[in-house]
Formats: sequence, structure tokens, C-alpha cells
Amino acid sequence: MNIFGYLDWRADVPFSAVPFNDVDNLILSELAYTDFGGIVPETGESIPLSGAHDLFFASHSAEELRASSSFLAKSPLLMEGMLSGARFADTRLCRYINEVDADRSAQISAVTFLLDDGSAYVAFRGTDNSLTGWKEDFNLGYLSETAGQKRAVEYLNQTASLVSRPLRVGGHSKGGNFAVYATACCNVRDRILSVYSNDGPGFREEVLLTEGYRAILPKVIHIIPDTSVIGLLLSSAAERRVVKSSAAGIMQHDGFSWETDRSGFVEAELSELGKLIDRTLDTWIAGMDDETRMSLTETLFTAFESTGKSTFHEIGSQKLKSTEAILSTMVALPKEKQSEFIRLAGQLVQSGGQAALSKLPEMIHGRKSAEPAPSGEGAAGQEA
Repeated sequence: MNIFGYLDWRADVPFSAVPFNDVDNLILSELAYTDFGGIVPETGESIPLSGAHDLFFASHSAEELRASSSFLAKSPLLMEGMLSGARFADTRLCRYINEVDADRSAQISAVTFLLDDGSAYVAFRGTDNSLTGWKEDFNLGYLSETAGQKRAVEYLNQTASLVSRPLRVGGHSKGGNFAVYATACCNVRDRILSVYSNDGPGFREEVLLTEGYRAILPKVIHIIPDTSVIGLLLSSAAERRVVKSSAAGIMQHDGFSWETDRSGFVEAELSELGKLIDRTLDTWIAGMDDETRMSLTETLFTAFESTGKSTFHEIGSQKLKSTEAILSTMVALPKEKQSEFIRLAGQLVQSGGQAALSKLPEMIHGRKSAEPAPSGEGAAGQEA
């Protein structure tokens, strides 16, 4: 079962009986994808979860959300299960922000949950469908601090000044990166109980060496599915918890695919494909300097922006026109840019091949050791 099933079993169990856990963290991180604009105040004033639920569904159809294939659409549906029992029913929400600044390539959304156990959970939303949000994801590879990360630090400090509770901080995808970064750079680290990055990308090496990051490391929990892609980007020194997913490949990034039982996630080990992806990304990214990473980002998003659309959903809804615009832009690029793009794509393929080859000896020896001895052979015959 997934987090919906977990709520069916655990919603009536208060935090006083079973303390806050990893699955509770994911539920709040996923709920943070809900558009609470005009519902949850940006200030320290709070609204009960029941009130947020009623206001949201006064203008949204639960049936349409259930029919959607997007995990973003499923997020508001969590409120129904949360309100069905004592664990989350008395939760209150405050400090909702949703900001997109195309000029600074910054996208950030966050909301704070006031829980029944006396703590607050500060949730940073992951990347939305905007080109701005995805471009900031790419910027993480060559900037020591993005505009969104800086805003996340401000948000956490401001929230701590308004909410006098012990704090947990977390998020899914880029929201997990923001959660860790904000905690490392904030001025209230002593009030923070734990930090959750749910399949969030890591950081550049210089971030890992900072005093703030090293100080919070014991509090950071990095949860990834068994075939993670996003959560293996860049570097992390945090404790890694691998969980089983019902999805395949990149679709495991969807937290609704992560499997749970009544008390927590179903634990797993990184799959062979996950290990291959890990080695491939490490090799490919390590082979690029900052200038190349920046150039790749600008090349990609110049092509996307040529469609005149601001979200990938809009680009996808007009595939033919969007494809024509992207191809026209790529063809019009200077020859050196075209060559660079092709070279980097080739390096990605080559890195994957090298990673697969490096795994062959282990796979071969593992298969041999698993094969039964031919009939009639004793111990001496096997050794020979």
C-alpha cells in the first residue's frame, strides 16, 4: 500500500501513541504541492486543516483530481484521510507562499503545518511544471546558491520567528534540497529536530564542506526509492534510507508509488539499475566544468522558451508546434553550441556504457556462484 493506505490504518493513532515518522513526513511533503493560494495565510495566522479542506474543495472537484494521472493532482486528496482520525485532524496550516521569478530563475513554494504533538513541520514544495522551476533545478549543478535556496533560508528564519515550536523541515524533490540547504544556513538550527529530503537532489561539493551543513548532518534523513534518479544527482553525505516503489524507472520519483506498511516504509536496497544510474550520473556530471554545465542549461532552456510557453504542460499540449519551435531554435544555434550539445549527449551514453561494463565481472561471478554443481561431483570436483 502507499501513503493513502497508511492513512487508512494510522490516521486514528495519535502522535502521543506512535511518534512522528518517515511516512508522516512524506504525507506533509506531498500535501505541500496543493495550491493553498487564498486559503492559507502567508502570515503566522493559521487555519485548521478542516477549513483548508473545505475551502479548497469548494472550487475543485475531487472526482476530477482522482481521475488525473498527475501526482500533483493527488496531493489535495490526502486531506480527506488526514481528517479521518486523531493523528492529523487537529493540524493547522500557516505561512503559505508560492513565488515564481523568471528573471532570477527562482521558483519556491512552502507551507508550515502545526501538528498535534506540539511541533511544526516546514514543508518546501518540489518543482512545479514551470520552465522557471526546472531551470533552477539545472542551476543547482553550477551555482553554489540559487535564488530559490536563498529565499528558502529567509522563509525558514521568518517562520521560526513567528512559530515558537520545535521544528521539522522537509520536502520532496527540489523541496528536499531546499529543506536541507535552508536548515544548514538558518539561524535557528538548535530548534530543528530533523530534516527530510524525499528523493531530493544533493549539492555541489563546496556546500558539503560548510560548517552549517556538517553541523546539521546528523539530523538529515535522505529517503530515496530503489531506482532513484533525481535523488542521486549531485552529492550528499546524509544518511540514506532506500524504500520500495511500485513504479518503474524515473516514475519512482512519485512519492505516491512508495510502498508502506502499517508502521512505516517498506525498506529496500538500491536496485542494480539504481546503482548503474548512480555511477552514470556521477561520471557524466564529474566530466563537466561549471562553464559547460551553465552552457548546457542555457542551450536547453533557450530551446524550451522558444515555444512561447511557460510550463512543460503547455509545451506538451501542443506537441507539434512545440517540437517545431525547439528544433528551429536548435538548428539556429551557433555550430559550436550544436557540437557541444551532441558531445555531452554522447558522453552521457558513453558513461552509461562504462558503468554497465564495470558491473559485468560482478554479474558474471555472481551468476557462477549461484549455479548448482553438475550432478555426481563432490567437493573436490567443484574445487577443480
